[in-house]
Amino acid sequence: MLSLHTNSASLAAENAISQTQMSLSTSQTRLSTGLRINSSQDDAAGLQIATRLKAQTSGMAVAMRNTQNSISMMQTADGALQETNNILSRMKDLATQAADGSSTSTDQTAMQSEYDSLAKQLGNIMSNTTFGGTKLLANAATASPTGSAAGTNTGTFATTGGVTFQIGSSSSETMNVDLTSQMSALDTALSATSALYNGGSETSPAAGTVGTELTAAGGANAQIANLSTAIDAVSTLRSAFGANENSLDHVYNNLQNISTNTQAATGRLEDTDFAAESSNMTSNQMLLQAGTAMLKQSNSISSLVISLLQ
Repeated sequence: MLSLHTNSASLAAENAISQTQMSLSTSQTRLSTGLRINSSQDDAAGLQIATRLKAQTSGMAVAMRNTQNSISMMQTADGALQETNNILSRMKDLATQAADGSSTSTDQTAMQSEYDSLAKQLGNIMSNTTFGGTKLLANAATASPTGSAAGTNTGTFATTGGVTFQIGSSSSETMNVDLTSQMSALDTALSATSALYNGGSETSPAAGTVGTELTAAGGANAQIANLSTAIDAVSTLRSAFGANENSLDHVYNNLQNISTNTQAATGRLEDTDFAAESSNMTSNQMLLQAGTAMLKQSNSISSLVISLLQ
């Protein structure tokens, strides 16, 4: 039907052009951003899933850094214990030498002097080993170096209940490292090696105080056993640190694997398929050109109506 009031062909062409323009705009947006989902309108369900996956990936990235920091913290403590073991080994050598009948009282006094110095250094290591300003090995009784005012700052690994590391993106993904029993055993063993080790009380030895472990009758021989016990306690604690460091290494590797696959899943949901979207854009451009040409043709229908009136 020819009509001046309603041009059905023109209306259809306008509608087709409008839809084509919307599709072309969507394709161009996706190609310019590289994302298939640029708003919730594009894919409401996909956006919800992708957002949750990205939050998980972000949390795991932080957890991976946490595991590395945790390993570094324990390696710092382990390094201090390695030096503690070296000191105890030297103290045991001195005790063994002093216990021999060939050592005179003068020899024993000289050995005692070195022994006392080493004992004070043990207290210094246990009290002042820190990571990022936080004490690691200090017990409340040994929070200050030997010869200084006593403190009450308990180290991280001597705190009751241990230390909890966040090793995942959810609240349930934690790892508790409780070494309080090993720390207590070590503190007791070190206290038995020398009166100058301030592990037995919060009162530090007065300046100039000397020990009698190697000069007292039979003292040197008794200290050999005490030092062997202390060395064993250090080894036990170092073994516990090593086991937990290995566990955190496995945690890191697992997080890395999960993070990689989660990011891939997010990409499959969110990323633009450039090949398919380029094809869509080309198709829409051609449809837009064709629609515009047809709109021009449909607008000429009114001239046919006028020709009937001539």
